[in-house]
Amino acid sequence: MIRAARSNDAPAIAAIWNAVIAQPHVTFTTDTKSDAAVAQMIVERAGAFRVAETDGTVAGFATFGSFRSGPGYRHTAEHSIMLGPQARGRGLGRALMDALESDAKAADIHVLVAGISGGNPDAVAFHNRLGFAHSGRIPQAGYKFGQWFDLILMHKVI
Repeated sequence: MIRAARSNDAPAIAAIWNAVIAQPHVTFTTDTKSDAAVAQMIVERAGAFRVAETDGTVAGFATFGSFRSGPGYRHTAEHSIMLGPQARGRGLGRALMDALESDAKAADIHVLVAGISGGNPDAVAFHNRLGFAHSGRIPQAGYKFGQWFDLILMHKVI
């Protein structure tokens, strides 16, 4: 089931997010997410935060927020999508993105942007399957755990 995120989902979302943060090649941040910070984000992004739930458990999430500051970018958003290991390969990522794209359209978003680590070819392939186009590559834009990673930018006009 895909549904809007609720504040009480924060611990499950934080656990998924922090497991991804612990990996060197997926996201460039090393700052873990607290339950309280995730709960606040859910409130702030009402209408822009979805979860995939299986058997009563949050298995993944997707959200979008500002791409860049300034009024000229108000119709462009950057998204994040993360699934727990048990949720991968079951169509939940596609279902989350379908729901998120609908939410983005309702919020008058015209373009969704994905910023993907060059160390994460599975995410690039996933976004390709969803119709995202390659926008650019910034060499060695991210540094984590002693390694440099390229930033791959992809976009989709929705």
